[in-house]
Amino acid sequence: MQTGRVTFGPYLSRWHLTVDGLSLHTHSSDLLPVRRAGQAAMLKLARSHEERRGNGLMVWWNGRGAAQVYEHDGPALLMERLESTPSLAEMVRGGQDDEATRLLCRAAAKLPQQQPWPELPTLRRWFQGLEKIAPSAGGILSITLKTAHELLDSPQDVGVLHGDIHHGNLLSTAEGDWRFIDPKGLIGERGFDYANILCNPDLDTATAPGRLARQARIISETAGLDYARLLRWALAYAGLSAAWHLEDGEGGLADMTLEVARIAAAELAR
Repeated sequence: MQTGRVTFGPYLSRWHLTVDGLSLHTHSSDLLPVRRAGQAAMLKLARSHEERRGNGLMVWWNGRGAAQVYEHDGPALLMERLESTPSLAEMVRGGQDDEATRLLCRAAAKLPQQQPWPELPTLRRWFQGLEKIAPSAGGILSITLKTAHELLDSPQDVGVLHGDIHHGNLLSTAEGDWRFIDPKGLIGERGFDYANILCNPDLDTATAPGRLARQARIISETAGLDYARLLRWALAYAGLSAAWHLEDGEGGLADMTLEVARIAAAELAR
């Protein structure tokens, strides 16, 4: 759900910031490169409840595995500015898909899990979108929903989830440390967080012959996850992602995402 637009001005004044680049705008947030006392930072203003929740999770992580937060007030988050290069997506395109996957897994392992957890929605709640669409759609979507219910009914290793782990959400510090940005914030089974890697950095890569099985094995080994269960999460996640695309009227993207589900199902049947 979108919230009202907030302007940068009050936060520039309150936190003694100077503009250090052009603003960036997404469907759910506005970002502005800034400096405070000479230090590079990024000012982010959330325009949705989901983004505000993610900002709160960044504060809870407190720089452990995620970008360091300097200030936080309502929709506004001031955090360390990370580097856009090296890019994990570029690494994949340059033939380093395996290493990019390992970096994502190692960085995810650094995100804190200790209780008490912050107040976050459950993973089951997130699958409501798939539950609305799959029964009438049938086919592979019904299989993804059945798989999701089986996994959600028997959760393992439950904790705080980033909710959107992919190649664009892991950036490097100038010193070469990798840190996450833009979490969604969920409570659920750890394996779900790794399934999105298998749908990224783009669907052409994700559906390349042999790619899903290879990267799933690397994730399984690096993150200590059961290979078959990870494939089932990939199947469920691809269905959920396709449902979101269908809700947005993006039938072509939904079809491509469901190809990931079919590949995962075929691998499980081997």
